[in-house]
Amino acid sequence: MSAADAALVRIRGLRKSFGAQPVLDGVDLDVRRGEVAVLLGPSGAGKSTLLRSVNHLERPDAGFVEVGGEIIGYRHQGGRLHELGHRAITRQRARVGMVFQQFNLFPHLTVVENIIEAPVAVHRVPRKRATATALGLLERVGLGGRGSDYPRQLSGGQQQRVAIARALAMEPELLLFDEPTSALDPELVGEVLAVMKDLADTGMTMIVVTHEIGFAREVADTVVFLDGGRIIETGPPAEVLDRPRHERSRAFLAAVL
Repeated sequence: MSAADAALVRIRGLRKSFGAQPVLDGVDLDVRRGEVAVLLGPSGAGKSTLLRSVNHLERPDAGFVEVGGEIIGYRHQGGRLHELGHRAITRQRARVGMVFQQFNLFPHLTVVENIIEAPVAVHRVPRKRATATALGLLERVGLGGRGSDYPRQLSGGQQQRVAIARALAMEPELLLFDEPTSALDPELVGEVLAVMKDLADTGMTMIVVTHEIGFAREVADTVVFLDGGRIIETGPPAEVLDRPRHERSRAFLAAVL
């Protein structure tokens, strides 16, 4: 197997319940380097919980997530998995960028200050170098010249593009997107999806939870359909979206297309 075909993300036997309610029920998934995997399914299917488990924002009840050959959140010791401390988990998360539904920008910091905070604090990048990188990333997401603005001066779509630039500033191996356009007015959705498409074109490995079927059709390498905490269908977009095999997939797509 070539390096390009190797799985960057390996998820095995992932289970998670909230109280008596199972949310993930034995999920297995591989995502190759450079691949865009889009997670689809009805509300409550477990999509966001699965995504948040990849960087240990949700602690699984069973199973594990591996990124780049390293188990996230745990270490092997004495034949068992032991949870890592906060500092070690923070180090692991630095390799996995995440963009949330809500932009989560600090309102009291400028755009540039929002972007450089983590590289300076976590990676000890010199502030001058981090600032130069941030300005370059703002150009990349179409926001050159807005570095000294505050989040309140930006539209929702612009704030989400800043959030993407902030994630990229950590130079992650993997980007996670949790419904990144669902909080946006419809006319602003396209500008965020365009940035995500550009990232995919550069070979960024991405796992995306979204209801944007057009994005999935155009950009995804793999579409993963979840229902009831299980993966019930997975494959290329033309297969899953146009010729779904499972009754639940067909019913969902008939409702949203």
